[in-house]
Amino acid sequence: MSAPAPRRLVILGAGTAGATVANKLRRRLARDEWRITVVAKDDLHDYKPSYLFIPFGMDRPEDTRKAAHTFLPDGVELVISPIESLDPDVRTVRLANGTHLEYHTLIIATGAHIRPDQTEGMLGPEWHASVGEFYSLEGATALRDRLRDWTGGRLVVHISEMPIMCPVAPLEFVLLADADLRRRGLRDATEIIFVTPLDGAFTKPVASRILGDQLERRGILVEPDFMIEHVDQEAGAIVSYDERVISYN
Repeated sequence: MSAPAPRRLVILGAGTAGATVANKLRRRLARDEWRITVVAKDDLHDYKPSYLFIPFGMDRPEDTRKAAHTFLPDGVELVISPIESLDPDVRTVRLANGTHLEYHTLIIATGAHIRPDQTEGMLGPEWHASVGEFYSLEGATALRDRLRDWTGGRLVVHISEMPIMCPVAPLEFVLLADADLRRRGLRDATEIIFVTPLDGAFTKPVASRILGDQLERRGILVEPDFMIEHVDQEAGAIVSYDERVISYN
């Protein structure tokens, strides 16, 4: 009597989460019982926490990106293709290359993605210029170039909506910007404003008690309860639903 065919575990995504799960489960699951397949749209693995440091020259773009297959252990199959659809009724993943992957267990680790198109006016001629972000490699690199030419003005760091990837990152950014501008002798020429839809920069009681004065001590202004309605790129301003207007350079 022949042995039963191995069950298939399919992991969608080869980023930090997908690669971590693949490594852990390959060690735990018997190879004669489980076949592990990772699906990724390309053979690129970005270490996204490094994006935060690129604008300040602390990390280089090329240091954040490696080949995805180098993070996967022997015995894990990597399939390169965008995903077309899922059919949970028949436990099948349909890929853009025409492949149909049947699975016994499916893990979705496709990550989070920025959606600037969801905020009116954010995309436009000033996107990745005077309107930037550091949650993508392209955005972090463009922001680095922008800050290199910075000579002063109003720097606004704004959280459009929660939840977001790494909620503390915007706070880290303003503190890194403060330190970088002081090092370059540009802090006195720069007004830094931290804008958030929450009721304060630090919303956890312990964090507020211990860290609550850190921004004030550094001269960083906080604008809480700001629910953005649109970005006015022509005027260089963000506008809230309650018609508050905050200009930026």
